Amino acid sequence: MTTEEIERMLKDASEVLPNLKPLNLKRLGLDEIALIKGKGNYCAVLIDLDTSQLIAILSGRTQEVIKKILIEWGSEVLDKIEEVSIDLWQGYKSLVTELMPNAQVVADRFHVMTQINKELDTQRKKEKRNIEELIKKVNSASKKYEYEQILEGLKNSKYPLLKNEDSLSEEQVNKLIQVKNVSPILKVMHELKEKFRKIFNKTNDWYTGVFKLGMWLSRAKKHFPNSNNTIIRWFDEIIAYFDNGTTSGVVEGINNKLKLIKRSAYGFRNFDNFRIRCLLNWHFNC
Repeated sequence: MTTEEIERMLKDASEVLPNLKPLNLKRLGLDEIALIKGKGNYCAVLIDLDTSQLIAILSGRTQEVIKKILIEWGSEVLDKIEEVSIDLWQGYKSLVTELMPNAQVVADRFHVMTQINKELDTQRKKEKRNIEELIKKVNSASKKYEYEQILEGLKNSKYPLLKNEDSLSEEQVNKLIQVKNVSPILKVMHELKEKFRKIFNKTNDWYTGVFKLGMWLSRAKKHFPNSNNTIIRWFDEIIAYFDNGTTSGVVEGINNKLKLIKRSAYGFRNFDNFRIRCLLNWHFNC
C-alpha cells in the first residue's frame, strides 16, 4: 500500500469526524507537543479535561493560532468554560482572560513542581562541580579524602533527590540519606521540595492551602529564589488548584499518546494527516 493510498484513506475517514466545536465544555486544558524534537517546532493541544478527549490539535502554539480556533467556537462555548489548566506561559493566560470571561485560570501544579526540581538539580550540579574543583586544588591528603567522600555522596544523586520520596527504591533511599549527610543545602532543599508536594497532595481546602503555601514561600525564599518568584507571580492561578484539584494530568497522558502516533506515522510530512490520525483516535465512531 502506497503512502498516497493511506493518505486518501485518512481523508475519507476524516469525513466521519463530528463537528469538533466542543459541546458542554466546562474545563479546558491547554498544552503543546513538539512536532520535531529539539527543533522548537510545537503544536498546541486542546483537551476537554472532564471527558479526557482531544478537542483540537493546531499547527502552531502562538496566540494567533490558538485565538483563531477559540473565536470560531464562539461565545456560546467560551462563556460556559469555568476552568482552564495551563502551564506557566503568559500567552495562554492572556487568551483565557481575553476570550473566556467566566473561566478561572489554573496553573498546573506539576509544571510548578518541575521548576522546583530544576532549581534543586541546578544546585546539585553546582555542589558537585565545586567539590571536583576543590579536589584538584587541595594539597592535604586528609582534606582530599574528606572532599572525595563528599563527592562520592553527591554522585548518582539526581533521581533520589528529584523523585517523589515515597516512590524511592531501597537503594535510592540509602543514596538520599548519603547525599543529605554530605550536603546540608541539598538536605534543606529536598525537604522543602517534598513539603511543597505534600501541600498539594494533602490539602483539601483553599484557605489552608493558601496558608501553607505562604509559609512555604517564606522558608524557601533563600534556597529556591527563582521558583519563589514564579510562584508569587502566579499565586492566584496556583492556589486556584485548591478549588477543584484541577491539573493538566489528563493533558500529559493524551500528549504521550500523540507522541506515539507521531512516531508510528513514518513517511507522513503533512500536518493535516497527523492531525486527522490524532483526532480519529478520540472521535472515530462517535
